Amino acid sequence: MKPVPAATIPHVSTVRPRPASPAPAADTAVFRTRADEVYAQLKRDVAEFILVPGDRFTENEISDRLGVSRTPVRQALFRLQQEGFVEVLFRSGWRVLPFDFDQFEQLYDLRMVLETTAVHRICEADHRVDRSLLDTLAGIWLVPVAERSTDTAQVAQWDEAFHCALVSAAGNAEMARVHSDVTDRIRIIRRLDFTKQPRIEATYDEHAKILKAIRANRGDQAAMLLRAHIETSQAEVRKITLHQVHLARHAGRAPR
Repeated sequence: MKPVPAATIPHVSTVRPRPASPAPAADTAVFRTRADEVYAQLKRDVAEFILVPGDRFTENEISDRLGVSRTPVRQALFRLQQEGFVEVLFRSGWRVLPFDFDQFEQLYDLRMVLETTAVHRICEADHRVDRSLLDTLAGIWLVPVAERSTDTAQVAQWDEAFHCALVSAAGNAEMARVHSDVTDRIRIIRRLDFTKQPRIEATYDEHAKILKAIRANRGDQAAMLLRAHIETSQAEVRKITLHQVHLARHAGRAPR
């Protein structure tokens, strides 16, 4: 409660402004959990093209669909607005922002710098790497062709984890934090690189070569292979994104 101005306080000694009772901690926790859940769901909706770039919607529509009140929806949308996924329209609700291809190009450039720097550090003679981490990656990517996954969603997740693991293995927490943010922001178009089977096969082959170079401590070769891998992915995404968004808009579901 705001302090009561002195001029308005009655001249009676027993009258004192009473502070408002704080909300129960449990209520606050529930609210935060709901807001976080709505935020995560809406972010998945954007990434899976349930909410397509350019789509308009209202807070009430989201509240009804998710079965929650408008408060956590509004909080979630403000977070997504700060991250550049949606924008608020004057008296017209919200809109999913169209793709900003120039920004994606810049993010891919930053990703390339971070990841190539990371593999150089991993291969340095005085850098201690968790070998079990590399063994885990090898168990996924250095497998016979017959054992490779054809599940596009699974391979997309493994691909993201592969690149994040390489940066984490470099041992620089700030580098890993920035890379995690970049990964989050390009996920919506990066996943489109796995809509065609040849790209899945190429990803297995390219990751295998990168891993073998790292395990042999050939930093320059690993960085060169990684750069070519990212550039190829970037080019493929650039070609198919508009087509996939068109299909998603008319199909009303995520591309498969």
